[in-house]
Amino acid sequence: MKKTLSILITTLILTLSALHAQTKVDKLIIAGPFASVSHPIFKMIEDNALNDVAKEVEFKLWKNPDELRAMVIKGEVDFVAIPTNTAAILNNKGVDIKLLNVSVWGILGMIGREDNLNSLKDYKGKKILVPFRADMPDIVFKQLLKKQGLSPKKDFELVYVASPIDAMQMLIMRRADYALLAEPAISVALRKTKSFPISIVAPDLYRSVNLQDEWAEVFKTDNAVPQAGMAVLPRMKDAHIIARFNEEYDKAMQWYKSHPKEAGVMAAKEIGMLTAEGVEDSIAHQNLNTISALDAREKLEFFYTVLKEENPKSIGGKLPQDSFYYKAQ
Repeated sequence: MKKTLSILITTLILTLSALHAQTKVDKLIIAGPFASVSHPIFKMIEDNALNDVAKEVEFKLWKNPDELRAMVIKGEVDFVAIPTNTAAILNNKGVDIKLLNVSVWGILGMIGREDNLNSLKDYKGKKILVPFRADMPDIVFKQLLKKQGLSPKKDFELVYVASPIDAMQMLIMRRADYALLAEPAISVALRKTKSFPISIVAPDLYRSVNLQDEWAEVFKTDNAVPQAGMAVLPRMKDAHIIARFNEEYDKAMQWYKSHPKEAGVMAAKEIGMLTAEGVEDSIAHQNLNTISALDAREKLEFFYTVLKEENPKSIGGKLPQDSFYYKAQ
């Protein structure tokens, strides 16, 4: 009896292994921005972490939300690193996108040429560069201003630019004095102007207000704001591959956080607009923690509600459906 049971178990294990082996695909395509949410993907590719489920893994860079939406709608990728509100918009437009996890909980901050700006109120009257008009950084910024009795139109001169990289370059070239940026752009700008952490001569730029801290104060909560994560798209239907991706992404994120120097070198090698030192510096100023979308749902829905209050279009008009939150099979 025991021998028969042992044979059955062995057969089952071999059958499952064979099934898993059959799920190996020719190529996995993963898209993402230059920002930190994508950097663990570079580690996964470098280590061939998914070679048990894919013969090849390719990374595709998207530079702005329009490029991202086009990639997703055309069905060109399997997984995508994505702002959480953009994922909600696509879901509400009928795209079968499922949020796997939230890994970026804090990357937004202010940077400028004065060292005495300690709150958003201190920026009153300033001309500020803001990337991605009517998208997540802009909407969070405006809501924080309004909740503190400030008018984005009357109290500030907001100048919209295409991306954080454009804003960073304008600061470096002294075409602007203040900006809302996402890491690692803040740290890269400080490095490129030799403003880190203190310069022998007077620093050109200063790291300023942390928007997540302002969020915590304004909304009486903690400073973990669910800003970006990984999503799976319809052309990837294999639950085993999705599970393997999730597992390896989390491992790579843990490595990224604990090896800032090596992570900086890796990210700069993959994305020429970054610098190794800037990425290394940035890791200490970010809240990075991989949490499943299901477990993050309460915080996501609070975040979506805040965004919707400022601009319903920023999440597609309503909270995403239950099917938006990926459930492991």
